Amino acid sequence: MPTAAPEPADATPAASLVPKLSCKNLWKVYGSNPQHWFRDNAVTTDPVALAQGMRAKGLIPAAVNVSFDVAKGEIFVIMGLSGSGKSTVVRCLSRLVEPTYGEILLDGEDLLRKSARELIEIRRHKIGMVFQNFGLMPHLSVIENIAFPLRLQGLAERERRSRVEKVIALVGLEGREKSYPHQLSGGQQQRVGIARSLATEPELWLLDEPFSALDPMIRRQMQDEFLSIQRKLRKSIVFITHDFLEALRIADRIMLMRDGQIVQIGRPVDLIINPADEYVAEFTRDVPLVRVLKAADVLAEKVPEGSAALPGVDAETTIEDLLPMLAGRHDGLSVTRSGQHIGCVTPTSLIDALARRADLHGAAMRGTKSPAVGDAG
Repeated sequence: MPTAAPEPADATPAASLVPKLSCKNLWKVYGSNPQHWFRDNAVTTDPVALAQGMRAKGLIPAAVNVSFDVAKGEIFVIMGLSGSGKSTVVRCLSRLVEPTYGEILLDGEDLLRKSARELIEIRRHKIGMVFQNFGLMPHLSVIENIAFPLRLQGLAERERRSRVEKVIALVGLEGREKSYPHQLSGGQQQRVGIARSLATEPELWLLDEPFSALDPMIRRQMQDEFLSIQRKLRKSIVFITHDFLEALRIADRIMLMRDGQIVQIGRPVDLIINPADEYVAEFTRDVPLVRVLKAADVLAEKVPEGSAALPGVDAETTIEDLLPMLAGRHDGLSVTRSGQHIGCVTPTSLIDALARRADLHGAAMRGTKSPAVGDAG
């Protein structure tokens, strides 16, 4: 049975902000009388043993003591292999699947204490959902599909039309308003699903593998459009995927799950250069470090005199972009953050950093931990 990794320290700026969504000690257990298992404090003091006991009695703990926060404007990605519990968690957040135990706080209010009528109103006005199967109504046109949730809200026709026109422009479906789902490509159908969920102007956006059914080229285009939309709207987002490269492109933070439990939470770069165990390392092994590490991660330990006068790069510049700039520059480049000089990157410091990260990742793959791992990243 898997052991729970220690919950990692979260150094992201998002972690210090007031959360939009808080999930606390969430459990979802399938089987006979699961509530029987939550009568004492073992649910929080020894959740691993509790889950093992449930499995021994034939129950299925699909989500095991899951806790995380999502900040306002953050893209929080949940990942894991099939059966890891990621889709169960996102469905619990909206109570499409009813949690067995825990708290789900949206703006400080526990959704598990809401009545059925209150929950319907929250789903209609505060939570938007997009799933892998587009869920479009085949007898309705694009504009009618998008307007449908607004009709359920009871919005006047003029307001409905205004909102629908706005989101159609946002997702690039101008000219297809009167088309029916069977007349659209897979990417266009998913755009309709995204537009429909955005039309209600939700505060929390839940997306469960929305692009996984699309061809690779279309998937990348949809990721670009998704990021463009997020830059404009700054929604709080929980995004489910099994594709680490997709998560790398879009995530502010990633939560990796296994057997219903959290294995690690952190920035994409944290999971790659400081994996909690071999499972995380295996998940991230094919990700090129040059696409993840940034100038601030590869600074020279000893700052050469006069380095502040060298040509400069921003601390957030990826190594992939930095390599051609360093070609032929043995003296290196100045690295700045918010206009302030923070150090210098040289060809030697870059090679040393890549070698250290590779060693740390290899140690995690072998199931060992170098003493330096806790200091990485």
